[in-house]
Amino acid sequence: MSPPRNPRQPLVAIASAAAAGIALADVIAPPVYLACGAVAILAVVTLIWPRDPFIHLLVLAAFFALHLTEQADAPGRKLSRVLGERPRMIKVVGTVVSEPKESGGFANFLLRLEKVDFGGAQEISHATIGARWKTAPELGDEIQLTGLAEPIAPARNPGVFDMRSYSARRDIFRSIFARYPENGQILEKGRSRLFFLLAAKSRDWMQERLTRGLRDSPDVCALINGMALGVRHETPDDIEEPFQQTGTLHLFAVAGLHVGIIAQLLWIVLQLCRLPRVAAAAITIPFLFFYSAVTGLHVSSLRAATMAAVLLGGIFFDRRVLSFNSLAAAAVVILALDPNQLFTSGFQLSFSVVGAILLFQQRIFRPLLRLGETDPFLPRSLVSRTQLFFERLYYWIAGGFSVSAAAWLGSILLIIWYFYLLTPISLLANLTVVPIAFCILATGGLSLLAAPFSSWLSIVFNNANWTLSRLVFALVQLFAGLPTGHTYLERPHWPLAPLTEITVLDAGAGAAVHVRSEGNDWLFDAGSARDYEHFLRDYLHSRGIDRLDGLVLTHGDSLHLGGAARLLEEFQPRQFLDNPAPDRSPLHRELLVRRTRSLVSGDSFRLSPDVTAQVLFPPPGFSAKAADDEALVIRLEIAGKFHVLLLSDSGPQTEEKLLAQVNDLQSDIVIKGRHYSGETDLEPFLDLVRPEMIVASSVPFPAHERVPDDWAETLRADGTKLFRQDETGAVKLRFFLDHWAADAFVGGETFRSRSR
Repeated sequence: MSPPRNPRQPLVAIASAAAAGIALADVIAPPVYLACGAVAILAVVTLIWPRDPFIHLLVLAAFFALHLTEQADAPGRKLSRVLGERPRMIKVVGTVVSEPKESGGFANFLLRLEKVDFGGAQEISHATIGARWKTAPELGDEIQLTGLAEPIAPARNPGVFDMRSYSARRDIFRSIFARYPENGQILEKGRSRLFFLLAAKSRDWMQERLTRGLRDSPDVCALINGMALGVRHETPDDIEEPFQQTGTLHLFAVAGLHVGIIAQLLWIVLQLCRLPRVAAAAITIPFLFFYSAVTGLHVSSLRAATMAAVLLGGIFFDRRVLSFNSLAAAAVVILALDPNQLFTSGFQLSFSVVGAILLFQQRIFRPLLRLGETDPFLPRSLVSRTQLFFERLYYWIAGGFSVSAAAWLGSILLIIWYFYLLTPISLLANLTVVPIAFCILATGGLSLLAAPFSSWLSIVFNNANWTLSRLVFALVQLFAGLPTGHTYLERPHWPLAPLTEITVLDAGAGAAVHVRSEGNDWLFDAGSARDYEHFLRDYLHSRGIDRLDGLVLTHGDSLHLGGAARLLEEFQPRQFLDNPAPDRSPLHRELLVRRTRSLVSGDSFRLSPDVTAQVLFPPPGFSAKAADDEALVIRLEIAGKFHVLLLSDSGPQTEEKLLAQVNDLQSDIVIKGRHYSGETDLEPFLDLVRPEMIVASSVPFPAHERVPDDWAETLRADGTKLFRQDETGAVKLRFFLDHWAADAFVGGETFRSRSR
């Protein structure tokens, strides 16, 4: 008798072929008619010889052609080409297709267009654009807006979320800004499809009922709404960060766990109503998709609902449903509806985690189970109740640990790639937090069931959830604070790294310069408080930095040191160096209370064995009316042959003093901000420094913070390369044994030293 073979799961190969076709189409873009012709030929061949290789090739070609066709006919791309790259005033009519979210007094939402009017020409367009308006419409409203349409701005610093790339995958390339309420009007209320309007209204009703009686605990409300309804925009970053560091952030993304709990609860209710299995499945499947719509139609919830539908669908045909086949079916459906989902982190994490659980969970569980088994030769009647209790408890713990470990294995590489984070503590955190999350979702469901009949009973359930939520917060904070529980890692890269790297971050009128040399990380200035939250912290994490070796503050401008207080708490620099010159900045005075070392001209300090910093200005006891005129000027010497001059926001007065007091100013690169007066540099100073390149901060507004065009032309005429950061974004300087190179983050321009 031959051993039983594993059942065939053909949809796994189909899904793999579909993903390969989409990925290939994203790299190679032949004419669409050629791709469609290949699909037709393969279809004929497959009809004649229906063999697996031909079927898989047909699927690959079909999804290849589908992705190409969507890219070519995408209405957003067409509108982007018509409007061009320059901002321009337009008038649009369209329908609100996303829940408006308020920020800074403006409503942000997506608008699916019907008509576009620009330059007197009116066109029909079905593109989707971002919109920002002083008035908040509702989902489904038809509105008219007049405002400035701009391309979605790219990320200007490494390590931060790139909204431009993310939006492009959704065929969104433009946003319109209507500054005043009178720049728009609501033409018709609630034009959206009934299903989505009902889902939105249901979400609002559920949100209000789930948080009734808890309004004085906004963090608990944010946790419950995030876990039950996927409402994450109300969750502050400082609440989400510990969940991210412990690998439990998935609790905020409605996925298989949430859909499984909802399906189980609904199934129990339907069974109590004595409905047949087929009728119960027929009710459960559409309800799961409705729940997915209520939670925002995210890929994770759609994937879970689709897989659950396939599993429950087996009840109709009395067929065994295969897990991998169900997962592959969900992938094919989602990719057929939107091929760009393949490139999103949510899609990749969803399928890799579930696939890893299906693949590894039993392989981990069985060895663990054998460790806790009682003697198999001992009759069960002789096993005490205490032994049985601990045996069942161990069985439950081993099962939970095996699922957590399998999920961790499936997500580890993607978490490092997208979040720069390694979380070994997540194995323990998920084992303890997920069961409590199950109870929170179940209790929330009971609260919703009780709400139409008894408000007080609903509030009782909500208060029970308050206690459970507080327990979750306490556990997550505990696990996040454990040493080595999480660590930030840089993305894998080619091992031929430069000796020293200097990254001049684009902080607008502020400054933040990161120096890495031989494993040492120093930061010169910390940007404003807003800069720290928006990009500096994410950038440092993306470089795998948990702790800085040193922080240097050049002067008391809030745009240069506003983020220092948070940075000192979170990255705990081993050295904190500061400018002792007196100023009127209260924030600076607060920082000076901390243990710092003051720097004056003549001082020097080492950043690494190969990098030495020499302070050129200010002299001891120096004071000026403006902080910019007393800023630190530091010259870095790299490997004894390259020099970088950090001028901060110094102006002509500082340059005059340096000309009179310092003999050797020659530097390969100058990094400078804009002086508060907007005055340009003195030519004698640049003649003495003789830089090959200048990296200068520059913003469009106000005018004195922008690099003057005549000064830029003078530098170009003198043969000095200028990287102005309103054009380049962040600039990375790489120093090797015999040359250096500069790379612009925006645009990708590279400039190499003449010594190469």
